[in-house]
Amino acid sequence: MGLYLCAFDGAEEIDGVEVGAYADFNFFRDAVVAAVENGQRGSQCPVLVEHHDSDGEWSSDESLRLIVELDLIGKALRELPPVEFNSAWKKKVATALGLKPRNLLDCFFDVDGEPLVDRLRGLAEKSVQRGAPILFQ
Repeated sequence: MGLYLCAFDGAEEIDGVEVGAYADFNFFRDAVVAAVENGQRGSQCPVLVEHHDSDGEWSSDESLRLIVELDLIGKALRELPPVEFNSAWKKKVATALGLKPRNLLDCFFDVDGEPLVDRLRGLAEKSVQRGAPILFQ
């Protein structure tokens, strides 16, 4: 089962990010805890890492804080070496698109091969602009 994060303005979908499996999202959050928070879960990125991953939402106020967290995450992960992909679909997408991670940040992308941190940041920006929550589906 996959995780889809999306924002709606009424019945209109503003944007959405197909993250991959819940395990992929947890792998990303575990990397954030290790690399950005030095093992102290929620100390630097509480909006991202402390939210239950299978339901609920981030409010537009939380999305504003998420943008700050994602900027911190991007900077930190860019400085670390890449790791092996944690799932078969990532290997397949990387091969198909010719993705060759240069750092840990490059190891995280959505199902279309787009950088995950950038996609999440864009979704959060739209959430803030429209005052719409990000839904976990």
